[in-house]
Amino acid sequence: MNYETLVPVTGIIQNISQSPGNCCHQTITISTPNGINHFMLSPSTTVVDSTLLRSGMPVAAFYDSSLPVPLIYPPQFQAELITPLRNDETVMLNFFRRNLTARDNSLRLNLDRSTRILTLNGQRYSCPPGGNFLLVYYSVTTRSIPPQTTPRKIIVLCNDR
Repeated sequence: MNYETLVPVTGIIQNISQSPGNCCHQTITISTPNGINHFMLSPSTTVVDSTLLRSGMPVAAFYDSSLPVPLIYPPQFQAELITPLRNDETVMLNFFRRNLTARDNSLRLNLDRSTRILTLNGQRYSCPPGGNFLLVYYSVTTRSIPPQTTPRKIIVLCNDR
């Protein structure tokens, strides 16, 4: 998967419905401060921690911005990755250099003993996480440039090269 082109939409799940005629596909309606978005879930959509999605759950749904999107309202995207969030939690997907600074200098990570570092399939990651695309879960940052945070959890998105 090309993580560089994934774009997040963060909001609250309002509705989950089966796609007509295909029980393996679902449509999830997510309410954001900017309006409603529909996400199509297929068997290839990754749901972090294999969480059972439900109405009222805060989530971040990532879609591939390099793929065409139908020009309809509300927007409808194919979900590539969905992750549940805690209240007041932010998630960022970015490439982090070995010094744990995001490629675009938008965030710097300070690891703590309590920071959980895992792979996408939920296994413990025991190597230094820098030099990879990381899915970072955090709640507060400093006002420095770049902002710094101690994340609650990091998911290392390993490349299968």
